[in-house]
Amino acid sequence: MNKKFAAALSGGAVLVMALSGCSDDESDNEVDDWAKTVCDQVQPQLKKISDANASIQKQTADNSKPADVQRTDSQAFQQISDAYKAMGTAVDKAGAPPVEDGETTQKEAVKELNDSSAAYADLRKQVDGLDTSDQAKFADGLKGVADELSKISKSGDQALQKLQSGEVGKAMAKQPGCQKPGASNTASPDAKA
Repeated sequence: MNKKFAAALSGGAVLVMALSGCSDDESDNEVDDWAKTVCDQVQPQLKKISDANASIQKQTADNSKPADVQRTDSQAFQQISDAYKAMGTAVDKAGAPPVEDGETTQKEAVKELNDSSAAYADLRKQVDGLDTSDQAKFADGLKGVADELSKISKSGDQALQKLQSGEVGKAMAKQPGCQKPGASNTASPDAKA
């Protein structure tokens, strides 16, 4: 059960970590400037999400006491919720990217980031409400949380994918702030040289 929870958590991080990558394509300076504005704000949030995921995975792997798992998960979900909210604010404050349908793309991305923030806040409430006095009940409750987490990670990430496509995606991929913590600037085998 704990492995399922950790796997679902890892899946949820994929949504944000999709910002990582690199590109050698030339881009318009305005788009680069927009991407830099967003990515400079995104980097600390990616680190918070990565740290929160690591704390949950460590606690899940430990065969820890239910109360310890609950406390760690609750704090991590709140941290992830806050990070998504901050990313939504960063994209909102940056304004529409200077590309075709930029305003629509921006609004959809902000809505999705805010929805993800709310979803993680709800997960925190679910975890806080679990009964830690009974290991079996706690494990069942945690399974429900893992199922919700899996749904969140699979939920429509089209707006973010759209934000990360085309000119804007290429510009974002070049920004160090939009690359996941620990990512190198080497091209992946499927990247265009």
